[in-house]
Amino acid sequence: MTVTFGLIAVAMTIIVLGLLVFPLLKKTTSAGVEREKTLPVYRQQFGELEQDRTAGLLTEEQYRTARQELERRLLEETSVTEPVSATSEQFVNMKFVALALVMLIPSASGVLYWTLGNPMAMTHPAASPMAAQSGAVDERQMMEGLNTLMERLKKKLEQNPNDAAGWAMLARSYMAMEQYGEAVPTFEKAFKLNPNDADMLADFADALGIHQGRKLEGRPETLIEKALKVDPNHVKALMLAGTMAYNRKDFALAVKDWERARASLPPDSDPEFSEQITGAIGDAKQRMGGAPLMAATNAPRASSAMPADHPPVKKAGASRAITGKVVLGPGLAGKALPDTLFVFAKDVAGPPMPVSIVRASKKDLPFTFRLDDSTSPMPARKLSDIETVVIVARLSKSGQAMPGSGDLEGMSQPIKPGTENITVVIDRERP
Repeated sequence: MTVTFGLIAVAMTIIVLGLLVFPLLKKTTSAGVEREKTLPVYRQQFGELEQDRTAGLLTEEQYRTARQELERRLLEETSVTEPVSATSEQFVNMKFVALALVMLIPSASGVLYWTLGNPMAMTHPAASPMAAQSGAVDERQMMEGLNTLMERLKKKLEQNPNDAAGWAMLARSYMAMEQYGEAVPTFEKAFKLNPNDADMLADFADALGIHQGRKLEGRPETLIEKALKVDPNHVKALMLAGTMAYNRKDFALAVKDWERARASLPPDSDPEFSEQITGAIGDAKQRMGGAPLMAATNAPRASSAMPADHPPVKKAGASRAITGKVVLGPGLAGKALPDTLFVFAKDVAGPPMPVSIVRASKKDLPFTFRLDDSTSPMPARKLSDIETVVIVARLSKSGQAMPGSGDLEGMSQPIKPGTENITVVIDRERP
């Protein structure tokens, strides 16, 4: 293990040195030549945008946004001043700088690792704090990028407040960020502008149900009924309607709604979702016949608004659920704790967005969790599809999933979906 680590460290050091030293020794090229190469490319891209707009492939808003982005990139690339050619004396100086870097970087790296590093982490089963910090940085950058895009959308909506589709898009973005308090009033604006959009009505009911304590009774139910009047075969609305019936123990109506949802699935839908519905229908039919209640019910969760006591049907993918416990490290004993606890799985080899997430409170610690496909925030990217994940537990000061300074965190070692009874220790504070 240590030999492998040493080889990797040496290789990375050589790569870094090459990236730093090579530009110092390489003669600079003319910026004018680069501009001559760049401008035809951008002319072609501007022409393609015009063609797409003429052909109806882009809306006017999409065209303006894409054109503004191209103009910004063109301005950045063509406004760089042409560098002055290096003299012989300057080139010699660059050689000395390069030599200094070659000597300084490996030496400084060794000293820093010896002082701040943890050689025992090479054989310790837990993920290193540096790995946790790197993952957190990637996640923060992703979330900050989403926030930036949302801010741009909000500014556009301020200029065009009658854009119902824009308000619905912003509301769904809030849902993806688990900001349901913001999603509900945003959906309300979209609803007032376009009250006959079945997709928006079903999503609005979902967000409102989550916001009012994961209960679909009341206005969410009214929104679901309206969505089904607009589109009697809307899959999400039927799933939500079937869940309400299931919770009222009206299993015959639940079977009817879920069978309609299954029949209305598009041809390219995920077969796993169809299996979920089929298993739930079978469970509801058993209950109709008076069969003994199972320990865990099989109501499918088309939405996070569905109650936690109705987990998804047991199937092939269910064996890939991850279970475990979150505990507080001894170093944080007596420390004031943030109220909101998030436990989520991240793909080790993929983007930092969670593939499965649950929310709890500090009063639930030590918290026993279960992560599976039913807790995935993105139906197209499920826990059972991922090869290797890490489990992150975070006590969030802001109450949001996005990491922030002062949050308390812990991370597991990389594990496979299906691993059971792991322990995640919250043992560090984010700077």
